[in-house]
Amino acid sequence: MKTNTAVKTLQHFIGGEWIDAETKATFEVLNPLDDSLYAHAAKGTGGDMRKAVAAAKSAFSGYRETLPKDRERWLLRVAEIMEARKAELLDCLIDEIGSPIQKAMFEFEKGLTMVRAAAGLCRNVRGETIPSDAPGKFSMSIREPLGVVAVITPFNVPLIKTTRLVANALAVGNTVVHLPSEMAPHLSLLFASIVAEAGFPEGTYNVVTGYGHEIGDALTGHKDVDFVTFTGSSVIGQHINEICARNKTRNTLELGGKSPTLVMADADLDKAVPLAARSIFMFGGQACIGSSRFYVERPVYDEFVKRFAMIASKVGMGDLRDPNTVIAPIISQRQRQRVKDHIADAVAKGATIVTGGEWEGNRCQPTLMTGVTEEMTVCKSETFGPVTSIYPIDSYEEGLEKANDTDYGLSSAIFTKNIDRAFHFARNIGAGMCHINGPTIHDEAHVPFGGNGESGVGREGTDADMEAMTELKWVTIQL
Repeated sequence: MKTNTAVKTLQHFIGGEWIDAETKATFEVLNPLDDSLYAHAAKGTGGDMRKAVAAAKSAFSGYRETLPKDRERWLLRVAEIMEARKAELLDCLIDEIGSPIQKAMFEFEKGLTMVRAAAGLCRNVRGETIPSDAPGKFSMSIREPLGVVAVITPFNVPLIKTTRLVANALAVGNTVVHLPSEMAPHLSLLFASIVAEAGFPEGTYNVVTGYGHEIGDALTGHKDVDFVTFTGSSVIGQHINEICARNKTRNTLELGGKSPTLVMADADLDKAVPLAARSIFMFGGQACIGSSRFYVERPVYDEFVKRFAMIASKVGMGDLRDPNTVIAPIISQRQRQRVKDHIADAVAKGATIVTGGEWEGNRCQPTLMTGVTEEMTVCKSETFGPVTSIYPIDSYEEGLEKANDTDYGLSSAIFTKNIDRAFHFARNIGAGMCHINGPTIHDEAHVPFGGNGESGVGREGTDADMEAMTELKWVTIQL
């Protein structure tokens, strides 16, 4: 990987080597804070992707035979190197995708946890003995890796997604071809250099950079790809699902969200309001599990709005390396326009901006809106910015009904002291994740992370990925 002191030059990592795109073409990666040039990255082609898949397939035959202790040692070594190169990874998260240092530190620590949890997975790839109806027959199952895993990651939490999905795939004996977001290629290439330094065999982990709409199908539709895991928009997820269906390729899809939070009249607002702010303003709202809908019981509605607005008006928007800064720049001009359009559409149709709505450079001020109705785009669609709507409700039942009135089903939350109501919500909310008296933004390495409906297919996490990225084989022995 070639670098210089100013603008970086990024290459593919294929078969253990740093190489240019076959056409020598590059594309620009911009720093979202000011749209300055951050890097020139190799602009991958279908040929580059086929080369990477071939390298992964070739490496698989040997890598699948590696011992658990070897994969465990390599993954733990990855974590050690990550700690040694912490400053480099943090700088990348700040300058490539615009993470405030607070969020970058959170992501770094979470990434370490993902890798270490994957190391523990190496010794848990196991089958079971199975009773047989046939006399004298010993019956058992063994669990085997699938082969080549295609990993496609987003820009917003590139280190978390890369460490989790790549490390879990490698832990259970698969090899990987990784297509990172074109807005965050450097982070994944840094991780590739760490994986190589840790001692993983050549070809086990390959990274091809470029535009997903140009080369994504060459990866997800390749006959030698045995599993696809994708994080991104619901539209692209549907496209990938159709390709995988034609090829009978297994997949997990972690897609968009319109995550609701219910605040009941008995909620502790001293705790609920700060957590509510965290659930939508972290990384400038660029999180699929961010809470973009708050349903608040009328007895505490006015007070909740007042307190929420006070916090929102004071959220830090300073230097990204200042620990007090929370709000990140919106990643691209296209996404900035989406956020602006959602706000403008809501205001034009009668919504009230309680606070925010203005821009400081490429950053949108934390924005709270009331009076949002169903004909407004922001009501049903994912904004992916620091924008949320607050709705009054007259009862828990009304809140649950409205929370479920969505095509998405990723994360959800409820704040209440009523344990019966809390568990009723957990059982009846149509989301893949539910947090009681906590924010919708939460993740851990070993949990089943994922959603329903337009929010995706399948789950991520150590146990879930082990199930998804391996297959059981039935074996019998006649004694």
